[in-house]
Amino acid sequence: MSKNQNNGPSQRQLRVGEQVRHAIAEVLQRGEVRDDVVEATVISISEVRMSPDLKIATAFVSPLGAKDDEAVIKALNHHAKFIRGRMSHALRQMKYMPEVRFRIDTSFDNYAKIDALLRSPEVARDLDDEDGEEQN
Repeated sequence: MSKNQNNGPSQRQLRVGEQVRHAIAEVLQRGEVRDDVVEATVISISEVRMSPDLKIATAFVSPLGAKDDEAVIKALNHHAKFIRGRMSHALRQMKYMPEVRFRIDTSFDNYAKIDALLRSPEVARDLDDEDGEEQN
């Protein structure tokens, strides 16, 4: 049987990543991490990417209302083993509990740049020109 040759994540990676995302969010929501930086920040977990062997989970987070995003990421990575232990109950069906790594989610910044570009006068003018040509 041939292996899937596409480079995207497998269905299993996606499913487990979503379960890990929910487990991490639950730990953070309950306020189990005793850290001033983490407790003072609302943290949104947008995505969790799993390694092919499901042993490493990279969580992309957006600290909302934080003055220093890097301090939040540093605090989360400092408490990663604690978070891993607390989420083990929700992921008890897994053979190995994944190591959790936290990274800043820059996708919202990219979306904002694209949105600003699409709203720029130059693009709006070009789109208006295309509409005029279609009507002729």
